[in-house]
Amino acid sequence: MNIYEAIRIDHDIQRELLDKLIQTKGDSKERTEIFNKLKKELDLHANAEERHFYKPLIPTDMMQEHARHGIAEHHEIDELIEQLEETEMDSSAWLKTAKDLKEKVEHHLEDEEHTFFQLSGKILTKNQKEELATKYNAYMETHR
Repeated sequence: MNIYEAIRIDHDIQRELLDKLIQTKGDSKERTEIFNKLKKELDLHANAEERHFYKPLIPTDMMQEHARHGIAEHHEIDELIEQLEETEMDSSAWLKTAKDLKEKVEHHLEDEEHTFFQLSGKILTKNQKEELATKYNAYMETHR
């Protein structure tokens, strides 16, 4: 397995949780459970990705700006999650913010999968891609 396959698996989990989240209604047990799972998933993924994908690419001139952009998007996602935590779950504002979060995360995932993966694929060797996947997956398993 390479780093791209490892990250894509988690991206699919995030997409599924986001789809489920915006289907939920009111201040329900289901909404709370899905939101908590999604929060944990996004946080873990961002930490693992920054350590075991972005960080090794930052020294490369071609990738530096892309890595910084990805990290900035992680922070924007964190801010939306904080907004959700501070908003009543049964308010229309909560669902609107959840939809904003879905849009922001999906944009971020598309960026990574269609731009970042291709560019970094030209820089990383096959072995590096596999080593990064091993480290990334180990981090995810340890913290899940």
